[in-house]
Amino acid sequence: MVTPHLFTLTGNLLAERTLEFAGWSAGRTQRATGESFQVGGKGINVAKMLSRLGAPNTALCFLGGSSGDECLAWLRARSVAHRAFRSTNATRVGTVVRDTTGQQPETTFLGPDLPPDPAALRECADFLDAQPPDQVLALCGSFPGWPTTAFDPLRAALERWLGRGLLVADTYGPPLGWLSERALSLIKINADELRSLSGIDGASLPPRVQRWVVTDGARPVWVRDGDSPPVTLMPPRVREVSPTGSGDVLLACVIEAMFQRRLALRDAVAFALPYAAANAAHPGIGEFPGPIARTLPP
Repeated sequence: MVTPHLFTLTGNLLAERTLEFAGWSAGRTQRATGESFQVGGKGINVAKMLSRLGAPNTALCFLGGSSGDECLAWLRARSVAHRAFRSTNATRVGTVVRDTTGQQPETTFLGPDLPPDPAALRECADFLDAQPPDQVLALCGSFPGWPTTAFDPLRAALERWLGRGLLVADTYGPPLGWLSERALSLIKINADELRSLSGIDGASLPPRVQRWVVTDGARPVWVRDGDSPPVTLMPPRVREVSPTGSGDVLLACVIEAMFQRRLALRDAVAFALPYAAANAAHPGIGEFPGPIARTLPP
């Protein structure tokens, strides 16, 4: 059986700068003790973890402006396999404020969302149409402008993709509503998003989606595979340092385990949970220590 290539599509890239402080308080001028830059966005995070797992993948994204140029340089410098679609709208910026003493919780400030322009969306749609069959595409994060007609070419390309490939989603809002009405292979969402679709218990989930993974922070993960009864799995308990990106690490491990190792969904989630917990116990995203590729089961 041919191993599929894994694509992630980030609809709302982030040029993210992290400032570290040895304690800080509101209302005063603060001087950072450290500074770093990285490209954020759920699909980029998933791609980073897929690469750690040794899975062939390509991160698709929209970028523009000087902030987009900085993101592109970062992706190239780290040899992240990617395909960027240029937009006239600048890539959003964000700042993470981290207290190295642990006295203040980590806080993220995000700039305004700007949708990709119509030309970038058409270019992305053309790229998807050009891919061979039986590949996996994961739509990740928010997609500003999704309800507008500018997204018509991309939505049409996704409909065609469903006829020849596998589609996964970890999104919310209007894209989640649209995708949940189609025969997706997997939707991974959090508990709040589940309530927006079907109420607290998931009893009336849209029937066309084959598999569901619902996270709720450090609480049990709810899993449903086809017509099988849902199950819950408990994440390992860790001392949380930064929960940012742990859901993206979970998704990367789940889709790698399902579509490359051919594990059942429950086993894929059980396999993924320790890595998501390890991410929460360390700063950064997918940067926790350990030779991941050598510790995975065959």
